[in-house]
Amino acid sequence: MVKATERLGNYLTAYGEVLAQGEKREPVWLRQLREDAWSRFDAKGFPTTHDEDWRFTNIAALARMPFRRAPQGNAGLTAKDLERFRFAGAACQMVFVNGRFAPTLSELGNLPKGLEVCPLARALDCGAGGWAPEGCAPEGIEQHLGRYADVRRDVFAALNTALWEDGAYLRFRRGAIIEQPVHLLYVSAGAGSEIMTHPRNLVVAEEASQVAVVEDYVSIGDEAAFSNAVTELAAGQNAVVSHYLIERENFAATNVSTLRVEQARGTNIASHSILLGGGLVRNNVHPVLAGEGAECLINGLFVGAGRQHLDNYMMVEHAQPQGGSRQFYNGILTDSARGVFHGRIIVHKDAQKTDAKQTNRNLLLSDNARIDTKPQLEIHADDVKCTHGATIGQIEEEQLFYLRARGLDEKSARNLLLYAFAAECLDRMKEPAAREFAENLIRARLADLSRGAVAATAIEAAEENVQSWEEVG
Repeated sequence: MVKATERLGNYLTAYGEVLAQGEKREPVWLRQLREDAWSRFDAKGFPTTHDEDWRFTNIAALARMPFRRAPQGNAGLTAKDLERFRFAGAACQMVFVNGRFAPTLSELGNLPKGLEVCPLARALDCGAGGWAPEGCAPEGIEQHLGRYADVRRDVFAALNTALWEDGAYLRFRRGAIIEQPVHLLYVSAGAGSEIMTHPRNLVVAEEASQVAVVEDYVSIGDEAAFSNAVTELAAGQNAVVSHYLIERENFAATNVSTLRVEQARGTNIASHSILLGGGLVRNNVHPVLAGEGAECLINGLFVGAGRQHLDNYMMVEHAQPQGGSRQFYNGILTDSARGVFHGRIIVHKDAQKTDAKQTNRNLLLSDNARIDTKPQLEIHADDVKCTHGATIGQIEEEQLFYLRARGLDEKSARNLLLYAFAAECLDRMKEPAAREFAENLIRARLADLSRGAVAATAIEAAEENVQSWEEVG
């Protein structure tokens, strides 16, 4: 069998560089994690459409791209360059440029009581050096890092575990109530070639804490880039955590993001995904309700135009009794965009009294837009309540007629109906600042969609990079 790295030498080169960077400074347990993960990636390689979890998304173009590690530094960026990406309602903001922490661009003053933040590489002293906030320490990291993301099943998680260089370590102390979200801003900036980054985030929400985290991916410039991020979120007993993923990179970008959540007894977790940018996007959300009475909400909106390909893969595991989960995903697609919703609910044999629901709704605004939807239930317990469903449609003429009869022109009426459809996602967001932040981004995206500006940009970017996400060969 030909190993993956015999045809993906750029990843092997990056792996050697990362190991050399952390030599003699990286903890033994972390190096072992890297080596085990690399062995898995080396043996398995990238998935194909023959893999059931990837049957709707072909990544052959990604595998062919000669991505390299980004050079050190902030790519010449200043605070002014990032003004348009700032989140005014955040408790603090950590900025990462091409996958590495940028202290001069971050805002970490006056942290709320009970919140600890630190660049992950600095906390573990992985050859990173540089700035770290007072009190930054690796306490609790070994207990959680790499314990939840499944490198055996997910080769992108394996690749991230082998190649990550930096990310955020967030610790919310027991009983801490942080009223404003923490903003993690990941910036891909032109470095003269196709760059890849592998951000790794660890979020530890201790018992009875109440927190929100916004994970935000943006681009400066039109260059192709590959971001492969993994976030592990460990929620202690009765913790309440809201996680927001916002994808708004350029249309030459490839983004694979994985959120793996471990929920203790009585936890309440909400995952909100807003996919607006990127050429090829894969959004993985995998909560495990490992404690009795745990609840989770998986909520999302994806808006695609041009030749964007937006793939959402959800897997919710109910492992203990009395758990509840809700999945709600809405998609809006136009031009030749393609969307995927693959939602899977697994109820293990001990998870009696589980209550789970899954719903996917989609609007197709053009003849060439396409959605593949696959709601799925896997139930091994006999006393449960589980439902799933999916709908695919267009804007209803009756609704248009109703609005036009009340004085709106056709374009305004269509825009109003699109926003109402998208706003279903916003209505499920409880954190006011994050909801307002997401609402402004969604309104801007739909306005561009209405003008055709985003569609034209997406098509131009895709053709320039000669990338197609359809099946080849």
